[in-house]
Amino acid sequence: MQENKYEFIKEKRKEIPINKKKLATQTGYVCIMALLFGVIASLVIAFLQPKIEEKLYPKQEPLVSIPEDEPTETAAVEDTEITESTETQTETEEPIDMLVWKPTIEDYQMLQSQLYAVGQQANRFVVTVTGIQSETDWFNNDYENRDQGSGIIIANNSQELLILTEKKIIVSAQELYVTFIDGVTVPATMKQYDGNTGIAILSVALSEIEEETMKLVSIAVLGNSLAVPQGTLAIAVGSPMGVNFSILTGNITSNTNTISTIDANYKIFTTDIVASQNGSGALINTKGEVIGLVMQDYSRQGDENTLTAVSISDLKALIEKLSNGKEVAHLGLGISTVTSDIEKSYDIPRGVYIKEVKMDSPAMIAGLQSGDVIVEMDGVAITDEAAYEHKLLQLKPEDKVSIVIKRQGVNGYVSIRCDVEVSKLK
Repeated sequence: MQENKYEFIKEKRKEIPINKKKLATQTGYVCIMALLFGVIASLVIAFLQPKIEEKLYPKQEPLVSIPEDEPTETAAVEDTEITESTETQTETEEPIDMLVWKPTIEDYQMLQSQLYAVGQQANRFVVTVTGIQSETDWFNNDYENRDQGSGIIIANNSQELLILTEKKIIVSAQELYVTFIDGVTVPATMKQYDGNTGIAILSVALSEIEEETMKLVSIAVLGNSLAVPQGTLAIAVGSPMGVNFSILTGNITSNTNTISTIDANYKIFTTDIVASQNGSGALINTKGEVIGLVMQDYSRQGDENTLTAVSISDLKALIEKLSNGKEVAHLGLGISTVTSDIEKSYDIPRGVYIKEVKMDSPAMIAGLQSGDVIVEMDGVAITDEAAYEHKLLQLKPEDKVSIVIKRQGVNGYVSIRCDVEVSKLK
């Protein structure tokens, strides 16, 4: 029997030759795409990383801190100094009889020269502030309107110089510039302002200021104006007569006057220094310390020709808040303290008396009225103006504060609670 034989067809597979040109093209394409992806990823990371870090780890500007002042007993110190001086003088030489001694012109000139030397040193922290506004005349021609005043360098937070000035100088300015004692002018920006007092803080980036200029300027020392007696020698720097970097000298004629503004009262100094109605700058003592901010808008009627300055100690808390870029809360009240004497004499509850409620203010909207007495804010007892102002400075616009007032009724004073949403005064 014949066996059947089966044979399978044997095929020989031939390897496809490698297309080196195509392989090189694909490899190059992959490399280019990888490189492109890497570049795009790097750009995306570089763009998003600062934003992510800013969200996760917000960068904080160095805060400016201005310690508040407390009244000091100046009389005792002065008496001690006089006694010691007299005793020393007795041991060494004959005391000067002030009734016999007659100062010469040279003595007056020497004193004046020393005062001007203090003023010239103080001019290192004085700057000229220029606000530029672009306008169009009747013939459709463009021109620039410039307003100028003075400012005071009050802080260097390692990123910027902070300049204290008045908002009225730059109220409509589209561009701001600051000129230092050496004549160098650099751009500035508005950091924050207070619509009540008109105080403004400008910022000048340190990167804009040359090293030579930084060596010439100084930071103003804000003194304790609560310890300034009547008759103190004072020096006005800035532009008290409307001329930049000018110096005037004189005496403080009164230190007991106050001005009532919205939500605050401030002590003012009057002087015998003849000044411009539009003057600005600072009032300093013989140590070169700032004791007052020249604000002629607060001068009394008839005293516009003499210089008036607001006590710097009363403004320190406000200046600190503005220097840190924080907005100032506004209630809209004219206030005065109900002292213990007033409480006993007029049977008015101890606290802060509301003299006036400004039209359309947060206080008016909340229902506060003239004649009410504020005794509590957010659970904190309010016994005087200082406590009221301190509490208000802790708030920011759109915060809500719970105020307890005493309002006079038929059967005497009754307690009423009002919730007020504070705002910012423009």
